[in-house]
Amino acid sequence: MSTTTDQPAVVGKLSTLDRFLPVWIGVAMVAGLLLGRTIPGLDDVVSAVEIDGISLPIAIGLLIMMYPVLAKVRYDRLDTVTGDRKLLLGSLALNWVLGPALMFALAWLLLPDLPEYRTGLIIVGLARCIAMVIIWNDLACGDREAAAVLVAINSVFQVVMFAVLGWFYLSVLPGWLGLEQTTIDASPWQIAKSVLIFLGIPLLAGFLTRRYGEKAKGRTWYEEKFLPRIGPWALYGLLFTIVILFALQGDQITSKPWDVVRIALPLLVYFAVMWGGGYALGAVMGLGYERTTTLAFTAAGNNFELAIAVAIATYGVTSGQALAGVVGPLIEVPVLVGLVYVSLALRKRFTPAPSAISSVTKES
Repeated sequence: MSTTTDQPAVVGKLSTLDRFLPVWIGVAMVAGLLLGRTIPGLDDVVSAVEIDGISLPIAIGLLIMMYPVLAKVRYDRLDTVTGDRKLLLGSLALNWVLGPALMFALAWLLLPDLPEYRTGLIIVGLARCIAMVIIWNDLACGDREAAAVLVAINSVFQVVMFAVLGWFYLSVLPGWLGLEQTTIDASPWQIAKSVLIFLGIPLLAGFLTRRYGEKAKGRTWYEEKFLPRIGPWALYGLLFTIVILFALQGDQITSKPWDVVRIALPLLVYFAVMWGGGYALGAVMGLGYERTTTLAFTAAGNNFELAIAVAIATYGVTSGQALAGVVGPLIEVPVLVGLVYVSLALRKRFTPAPSAISSVTKES
C-alpha cells in the first residue's frame, strides 16, 4: 500500500480483497455463526487440539495472518523507531497506564451487577495487542517498522507486567475501593509462551524471509515480486480466524444476545477512547500520519488469544469470563476495520513528520 498523502489514490490501488474487506468480514462472521449452529459438535472438534490454550485452527489462522505483514517490515530501519522517544513513551503510557485503568473503570461502571463479565473485560484490558493490530496498521498505511517495535515492547511488558497488573486491578485496587475482589491464575511462563508462539514464530519467519530473500534475489525482486504474492494471505488468515471464532462461540452469542450487548457497550467505549486518545496524542506530539496511526491502533487493540487462554485456565471454558474474552475480538474486528477507513479519511489532514520525511514509500 502506498504511503503518499493522496487518500483517494490509495483506495484506488487497493485490491478487491482489501477494498471490500468489511463485506468479507461480515460474510466470515455469518459463516462462522451458521457453522457453529448447524454442525453438532463442531466446537468440540475445533477445540480438540490446542496450542497454549488456543485451538489449533485459531493458532494457525493467527500465524498465517501475521507472517506476510512481518515479512514486509524493513528490519534495517528499526533504529529510526527505537530513537523516537515520543512514540515509545506515548505507547507505554497508553498501553500500560491508560488502557488497563480505562477498562477497569468501564467494567465497574457498566457491569456492576455482572461480576464474571466484568472480570473478563478487565483481563482483556490487561492483554495488549500483539497480533491483529499488525493487520489494522498495515491496512491503514501506518508505519510497519514502528508497529513491529511497539508490538515487541508490548510483548516484553506483557510477560513482566500482566500477572502483576492482574493482581492489582482484580484484587488490590478493588480492595482499596471497597469493591469485590478476585484473582487470576497466570504465570509469567504461560504469558511468555503465548508471546513466543503468536509473535515470536511469525516475527522470526518474517525476519529470515526478508534477510535471505533479499540476499538471494535482491530487494527489488523481494518487494515487487515476492511480497505481492504472499500479501493476500494475511487477510485470508484473518478471515479464517474470524470464521473459527464465530463457529466456536456461535451458540453462546446467539443464545445470550442481551449479555453480548452488555459486554459490547464498554468495549465500544474503550476502543473509541483508546483509538481517539492515540490519535490525539500523536497529533499533539507531531508524529505524522504513519506513526500516529500506529500509536492509535496499538493502543486500541488487545491480545484476545492471551485473554481467552487466561480466562479459560482460571475460570473454565464455559465461564462468563471466557465469554467476555471471546466477545472482545468479535466487537474489536468490525470496529477497528471501520477505524481503518476513518484513518485513511483523516490522512490528508496530516503533514509528514520529520522522522517520516526520509522514509522510503512502502508498497504492498
